[in-house]
This record gives sequence, structure tokens and C-alpha cells, in this order.
Amino acid sequence: MKPKNSRIKRLFLFAGYDKAGKIDNALLNYTKKLSKFGDIILVMDSDCKKTELSKLKNITIYATGARHGEYDFGSYKRAYIWAIENLDLSEYDYLYMVNDSVYGPLYPLDSYFTRMESLPCDAFGLVANPHRHHPHIQSWFIGMTPTVFLSRWYDQFMHQITKLPHKGEITRKYEQGFSKLVTENNLSWCCLFNAPGRSVYNNVKKFYKIGMPFIKRVAFTRNHGALGRQISYILRKIDSDTRDAILSSAYESYGENHIKWLITRNPIKIIFRNINHAFHKLFIEGI
Repeated sequence: MKPKNSRIKRLFLFAGYDKAGKIDNALLNYTKKLSKFGDIILVMDSDCKKTELSKLKNITIYATGARHGEYDFGSYKRAYIWAIENLDLSEYDYLYMVNDSVYGPLYPLDSYFTRMESLPCDAFGLVANPHRHHPHIQSWFIGMTPTVFLSRWYDQFMHQITKLPHKGEITRKYEQGFSKLVTENNLSWCCLFNAPGRSVYNNVKKFYKIGMPFIKRVAFTRNHGALGRQISYILRKIDSDTRDAILSSAYESYGENHIKWLITRNPIKIIFRNINHAFHKLFIEGI
């Protein structure tokens, strides 16, 4: 057992992506705050110039960026391979796989690590998708104990990650597949939050109010702008550094005009968007 006062050692395999190959302010803010809790190996699925990667010099222990087209799990694989070639994984208490498909952290992360690492399971995460047939840990924040990350089956799982033709196949084989493998190897997994279906994308205010420390980036483009009011609420509540970093990134990713349109507080525009989204769901998607 680890001595009571010894520092917990964590290793983060961090997957990033930016279509322009940039290390934006949101990613810098996230990795800077995450680095307080452990070592970070960051792999971008983007062609990044050295000048961009140099922004991470004092934040990560290794950072690289080249387009590989294997999405987040391809970056996790490359970070893992670098780790086993350059580090002694047995020296770490926990290994995490995290990605930049979220904005945040919206709250200080200290208590979340304490809570996750106190859960009575071998693998854990922030959010579980309780899918009827394929329940799993959402792959943007997964943690595990040495029972998992030092195992032979985890090593095989990571090495066999390859480029797949469809994102749905990636979800099935890798995101759902990881949790399935944990169970098949007589181990357990659990999470702090439960988010059925697409609720983690669509109910961002609700999840923020119950303590979710991140918001999915895709919320900024979903539901025909109907999520703008929820996003605006969150932005008003969080610290100014994180808010500025999120807005800076969102301006670059989606355009300043879109973001200003999205987070309007004009009640008439908000009502119109909700009606428009409801109309689209009912009469176009048929739901």
C-alpha cells in the first residue's frame, strides 16, 4: 500500500485535434490545469508546426502532431507506445485517456480525481453511457488502475487500434470495446455521472448544475442554436480565464459571428430557435 503522504502519480494520454493544426487557448487552458495532477503525453491527429507544439513545452512531457486519421484512439495508441518506450508505467498509480472534445474544466478538478479514484472499480470515468446493449465509459475521460493498464490484454487492445472507415465502428470497437474488455477480464468499471443517449450534449446546463466539470464542444453547433441559452448560462458562471479560453477557441472553430449569434440573451430570438428546433425534430426528422 502507498504511504499516506506520498504523491499520487498519474499519466495522461491526451488526444487532440484541430483542423488548422493549432494548439488553441482552450487546449492550453485544459492541459495547463490537468498538468497539476500528473504527466501528460499529448498526440494531435493534426499536422502541427513546431511553433504550435512549443506552446506545450512546460506543460507536457511529450507532444507531437501529425495527421493519422485514426481519431482519438489512434492518438491514445501513439501516446501509449511512446509511454512504454520511454517510461516505466509500473511507477504510475493511475493512467488516464482524455481528449479535447470538451471545453473546461468548469470546476477545479481536485475533488473529481479523489472521487473517481475512490470508486470501487478497476476502470472508471466521468461519464457512463448506460446503453441497453453496450454500456460503456465515454471515451473522452477514462481512468484506470495498474490492474488494467499493466495487463497484457490492455497492451494488445492498444496496439491493435487502426484506421476504420466509419465513426460508428470506432465507437463500437474501441469506446464500447474497452469497457467490454474490462468486464470480460473479470474486472469492473464505474463512473461519476450517467448520461443516456445524447443527453451529455443536449442538457449541458443540467449537467453543469449537478457538477459536470466539462461541456462537450459539439454543443456549440447542435440543435439549431437552441442550446445557446444553456451555454450562455454556463459561461456566465465560470472563471474568467476559462471563459476567455473557451470563447477564443469557439471563435476560431465556429466563427465569431456564429458564437455571438448563439449566446444571445434576446428572449425573442431564443424562443424562435426553440420553435425552429422543435419543428425540425417533429416534421423533418420525424421524432
